[in-house]
Amino acid sequence: MAHPTARRGTRERHEALLRLLREGTTQVEELAAALAVSPSTVRRDLGRLTEGGRVTRTYGGAVVPEAFAERPVGESALVRLHAKAAIAESALALVPESGAVFVDAGTTCAALARQLLDTDVPAGGVVVTRGLETAQLLAGAPDVDVVMLGGSVRPLSHGLVGPLTDLALERLSFSVAFLGADAVDPGRGVGEPTLEETAVKERVAARAHRVVVLADATKLAVADAPAWARLPAGWTLVTDAEAPDGLDARCAAAGVTLVRAG
Repeated sequence: MAHPTARRGTRERHEALLRLLREGTTQVEELAAALAVSPSTVRRDLGRLTEGGRVTRTYGGAVVPEAFAERPVGESALVRLHAKAAIAESALALVPESGAVFVDAGTTCAALARQLLDTDVPAGGVVVTRGLETAQLLAGAPDVDVVMLGGSVRPLSHGLVGPLTDLALERLSFSVAFLGADAVDPGRGVGEPTLEETAVKERVAARAHRVVVLADATKLAVADAPAWARLPAGWTLVTDAEAPDGLDARCAAAGVTLVRAG
């Protein structure tokens, strides 16, 4: 039987490990260095936490599966910055040479907007958005015609929803639509906090020749979401290298093209 002090030390290490995972440190080697233990100890700890349902194993590490909770956009902007930047860089290659592009609200889509600022956007490029931060970023791009959808501003996401948003979308079409999400499942589509949000996603997707969802690994580990938007067949998911094990097979089964950034 393990000594009580040893058990207490293991519990404390597990809590420290979970704290690091929530803060965005997900790779085994990085976790081991932060905890001053061996990688084999971290793998063993992750195995025990996985058995207890407290973490989800990923390629080379793990993430903490969270109950659904919508973060304020200011808080979301402070987490998983490197993963979002990598996703945005991979998504940039999917921007077409011509035609209007939709860039959603949310911090990962805002990261794509930053990439667009630093690259040569095709002449006459039109970018449509429903996100306040995305519009503000792209307003500084000299070769981009930024179109802001109307509607009601959701206080946490700063995304526009409602009848005015729907009215504008009826008059637009997109070569590609880049969507953010609070939760993602290859079979179900994208999860959002309200039916209003899912309605906007579905209408945008219906007006696009190609749909690309930008979501870091934590969005793939969310237990559930209140509302889900189904996407057209053949959509693309761009995520980061820490995406959960088995994602490739799930995407293949659902007909979703998977891009792992980095």
